[in-house]
Amino acid sequence: MSASPPMGAGRATTGSGKGRALRYQRVYDLVLQIIDENDLREGDKLPSTSELAQQAGVSVISVRRALDELAHVGRIVRHQGVGTFVAPQRIVSEPARPGALLETMSGTDADTVLTTELLGVAVGLPSANHAEALGIEAGQPVWEISRLRVLGSVPKVLERAVLPLSAVPAIDEDYLAGGGSLYGYLKEHYGLSDDFVEQSLEVDHPNSWEREQLAVKASDTVVRIRGVSFAPGGVAFDCYQQTYPAHEFVFYTAGTGSPKLLRPSGGGGWSIKPLGASRAG
Repeated sequence: MSASPPMGAGRATTGSGKGRALRYQRVYDLVLQIIDENDLREGDKLPSTSELAQQAGVSVISVRRALDELAHVGRIVRHQGVGTFVAPQRIVSEPARPGALLETMSGTDADTVLTTELLGVAVGLPSANHAEALGIEAGQPVWEISRLRVLGSVPKVLERAVLPLSAVPAIDEDYLAGGGSLYGYLKEHYGLSDDFVEQSLEVDHPNSWEREQLAVKASDTVVRIRGVSFAPGGVAFDCYQQTYPAHEFVFYTAGTGSPKLLRPSGGGGWSIKPLGASRAG
């Protein structure tokens, strides 16, 4: 592999916090430059720690900090005693695109299998956010369906869907527990399908439930997409939240029309008030 030449920037002033930050950032930028200019792909090996230190004109400590940050954001992977490599390509997801979840993703292997684990089904009362988004009264009961989407053997997307009982009187839990499509079920049994969706996106640290299900750490970053699905005629029938590990995905969206019921919210609950015990799938 041909490596990039040393960067031309001189050494940062020593002894200051600003200087230390600049040295670390210089290595961070250098690694990204090497990946870009050499058109490196997943699994390609990067220069060693000592080589990067020499090229950037910094200490090994600064290199290690930069590599830690690059690994944290998913750009590189490090194997003890072997070296540093370009990380797998991020998955491109189109969350507003109709269809099965795998069909809205690109950058995955053609033979990759997406499976669904039903985590639980409950009936309860909607939060104020849910009631507003679905256009229902606060006392009108709703379903809450929690699922984990696993790509290959790795948990990738955590989902929670809230559906009004007025639109969906019954749910076949056995069908969902067997990996059946929720939205295929809604279309087949109730004639409900997306005419359009409205979504908001937030970046945050994972809560305890997200950490447990997605196997991420408290210091990691997740992307939460909250959305409402509208049937033809503008009737909202599904209010959902999807949580993704931020460093593994790139999101693409395109849309038309004007906002309806879902507005970005700075707070407020996104859980229902259970009427009874959840029934795990």
